[in-house]
Amino acid sequence: MKPIRLVSGFVTVGFWTLMSRFVGLVRDVLLAKYLGDGPVAQAFVVAQSLPNMFRRFFAEGAFNMAFVPMFAKKAEAGEDAEGFARDAYWGMAALLVVFSVLAILGMPALVLMMASGFVGDERFDIAVTLGRIAFPYILFISLTALLSGMLNAMGRFLATSAVTMLLSATLIGGMILANRMGWDMGRTLAWSVSLSGLLQLAVTWIAVRRLGFRLPFRMPVLTPELKRLAIIAAPAVLAGGVVQINLIVGRQVASLTEGAMVWLYNADRLYQLPLGVVGIAIGIVLLPDLSRRLRAGDGVGARASFNRGTEFAILLTLPAAVALVVIAWPIISVLLQRGEYGPEATLNTAHALAAYGVGLPAFVLQKVLQPLYYAREDTRSPFRFAVWSMVVNAVLAVGLMPAIGFLAAAIATSTSAWVMVWQLWRGSRAMGDAASFDDRFRRRLPRIIAASAVMGVVLWGLAWALSGALVTPGVRTLALLGLVLAGIAVYFGTAMGIGAMSLPELKAALRRGPRKG
Repeated sequence: MKPIRLVSGFVTVGFWTLMSRFVGLVRDVLLAKYLGDGPVAQAFVVAQSLPNMFRRFFAEGAFNMAFVPMFAKKAEAGEDAEGFARDAYWGMAALLVVFSVLAILGMPALVLMMASGFVGDERFDIAVTLGRIAFPYILFISLTALLSGMLNAMGRFLATSAVTMLLSATLIGGMILANRMGWDMGRTLAWSVSLSGLLQLAVTWIAVRRLGFRLPFRMPVLTPELKRLAIIAAPAVLAGGVVQINLIVGRQVASLTEGAMVWLYNADRLYQLPLGVVGIAIGIVLLPDLSRRLRAGDGVGARASFNRGTEFAILLTLPAAVALVVIAWPIISVLLQRGEYGPEATLNTAHALAAYGVGLPAFVLQKVLQPLYYAREDTRSPFRFAVWSMVVNAVLAVGLMPAIGFLAAAIATSTSAWVMVWQLWRGSRAMGDAASFDDRFRRRLPRIIAASAVMGVVLWGLAWALSGALVTPGVRTLALLGLVLAGIAVYFGTAMGIGAMSLPELKAALRRGPRKG
C-alpha cells in the first residue's frame, strides 16, 4: 500500500465512520427525548454496555489486533489465509455461543459488577431484563469484527465502515415504532441491539464471499496456527480486560449518583464522534499497512506511514478537543436538552464532555502508537502499560469521587489515557527509525497547536456573542451550526496560512493510488 493509498484509506473509513456517528447522534437525541435520564435510560445504558464491554475482548480490540497481522502476512505470502480465517471464525463462534449462554444465565451478577448502585431499586431488575435480551449482540458483532478484519487486511474498507451505521439505524427504527405502536421502549431498544448485530454479520459475510472467501462450516479444532494466535492474543485480551476494568470503575462511580450513568454515556457518545472518525479510521488502516511493510523489511515506508498517521490524527483531533472543552455547554444544550432531558442533566453532561475532551488526543494517539507493537506481534508491552493506566484510573476515580462526585470518572479516564500514551511513546523509542518523527512532522506540530489555540479563542468569543440565540427555540440549532462552521473555517484557514497543512498535499493524498503494493 503506497502512502497516498494509506491516507485515502483513512479518508474512506473516516467518512463512513463520520456518517455512522451522525446517525448515532440522531439515535442519542431520540434516546434523550424519549427516556431522558430516568430509570429505564440508566438501565439501558448498562444493558447495552455489557455486550460492548466483552466485545473489546473478542472483537476489534484484543483478538483482531492479533488476527489481522497474521492474516495479512499470510495473504501477502500466498499462504492458506482462507483456511486460517475459517478455523478462527468457527472457533470464535463456538466459544462465544457458550460464553453468551453463561452470561445470560448470570446476568444479575454482571449488572451488579457494572452498577452496584442500582441494587435495591427498579433500575436493577430492568437492567437484568434488558441485558439478557441485548447480550446476543456479542456473538454477532464479534464474528462481524473478524470478517471486517479480513476485508481491511485486503484493503477493502468500504463495507466494513458503512456497516457500522446499522446499530444506530436499527435503534432509531425501534424507537420510532415503539413510540407509534405503544411498545415498551426499553425492551424494544434491547431487541434492536441484537437485531442490529445479526444485520451487520449478514452484510460483512456477503462482502467476504464476494471477495472470494467461503469459510465453510468446520467443527472447531485447535490447530497449531490457532494456538499461535491464542498465544499472541492472550496479552492483548488481558490488556483489553484492563481497559474494561477502567470502564467498570467509571460505571460504578456513576451508578452511585442518580442520572450520572446517562450523563456520562451521552458525553462519551459525543466525544466518540471525532474519536471514531479519526481514531478508528487510523487503527483500521494503519495496522495491516505496517504489518505488510515490516514483513517486507520496508523501514522507510513504515516510518512514513507512522508519521502521516500521527500527523493526520493530531491535525483533526486537537482542534476537536479544544472545541469540546470551549463550547461543551452549547453543544449539549442544543442537541440534547428537550423532552425528558432537563437543564440539570444538560449542565452535568457538558461538564463530563469537557473532561473527556481533554483526553481526546490521547485516545486517538493510542490508535497510532499501538499498531507499532501489534504489527511486530508484541502484545505484552501494551498490556503492561494498560495495567499502570488502570491503576491511575482507579485511584483517581475513587479518590476524587468524594470531592467532585460523578465527574471523577471522566477526569480519571482522560488522565489515564495520557498516561497510556506516554508509556507507548517511551516504549517505541527502542523500535528504531520506523517509530521516529520526521522533519515534516516536527515542523507542523507547533503550527497545528497554534491554529487550534486561535480557533479556541474565536469559539469562546462567538459563544459569548451568540449566548442568547443558543437558548432560543427555533434558532438555537442554526446558532450552533454557525458556531461549528465558523470554528472549522478559522482552524483550517489558520492552519493553511501558517503552514500546519498543505492543500496540494491533501488533494494528492485523497487521490486513490494503485491497489497493489
